Amino acid sequence: MSDFNQPLGGNTMPRFAGPATMMRLPTQDTAEGLDAAFIGIPMDIGTSNRPGTRLGPRQIRDESRMLRPYNMATRAAPFESLQVADIGDVPINTFHLPKSVDIITAFYDDVLKHDCIPMTLGGEHTLTLPILRAMAKKHGPVGLIHIDAHADVNEHMFGEPIAHGTPFRRAQEEGLLAHGKVVQIGLRGTGYAAEDFDWCRDQGFRVVPAEECWYRSLAPLMQEVREQMGDIPVYISFDIDGLDPSVAPGTGTVEMGGLTSTQGLEIVRGALGLNIVGCDLVEVSPPYDPSGNTALMGATLLYEMLCVLPGVKRGD
Repeated sequence: MSDFNQPLGGNTMPRFAGPATMMRLPTQDTAEGLDAAFIGIPMDIGTSNRPGTRLGPRQIRDESRMLRPYNMATRAAPFESLQVADIGDVPINTFHLPKSVDIITAFYDDVLKHDCIPMTLGGEHTLTLPILRAMAKKHGPVGLIHIDAHADVNEHMFGEPIAHGTPFRRAQEEGLLAHGKVVQIGLRGTGYAAEDFDWCRDQGFRVVPAEECWYRSLAPLMQEVREQMGDIPVYISFDIDGLDPSVAPGTGTVEMGGLTSTQGLEIVRGALGLNIVGCDLVEVSPPYDPSGNTALMGATLLYEMLCVLPGVKRGD
């Protein structure tokens, strides 16, 4: 019998049954004793267009029932070397975004005091800012791999400094991001001015528009990213709208011409060897995902993130 928590197998309990947790893993109330923890943030009060991401964590967990513990492609076996559990959802205040931001930071402060790597099921992208605040307290400024259709560096949205389109401007202003260690991949779509992405470049961010990714493997890009990040703590934030809506339609702000699902896998798998201290998968909106495929894309990417964490056992 393994000393590590195991997902409930499909030959033990039918995949449409069993606990509604990430990969049908055991639950616990805190991150104590865990190497990594799945955490839901059921929030969409910072959303600017289509709502519904408050339902994202539940749907991602539901679709994750299809995932099995062993990664056939990379030979990663995360449940043979890491203690992992689902520790439930952050109890946000759904009527007050600034209060929710503070609640999230406090929750992650507690997770990080246990030296546990948080893996977040979103929820909309506002949530990354309070997580980064907690990360910076623990690790100092972190490197960032940000996959998204949008840069999320607006100065304000309807006069508000915090919303799902502003987290990385606030994070940069607050000194939460390591200088020269931010990469944004998949940015695309229309804008208000030709200079919309130039603020990012002016900060020293590496911007990789979606058009630079078309028809290409992203493995060479990720080799460059690994060299850029070195051994500093790195956070991965993956907005599901970074993928093309042909494979991930269930989100609030879709943009055509996005990354393929295989490119999404290349990015995450290409993070192997980095000092990853946390990650999130955000902006899954189940009301616009009738097939469940977007949530399954999200669940799979979160599993792949688990597979590249430090300390994961790998087969020969």
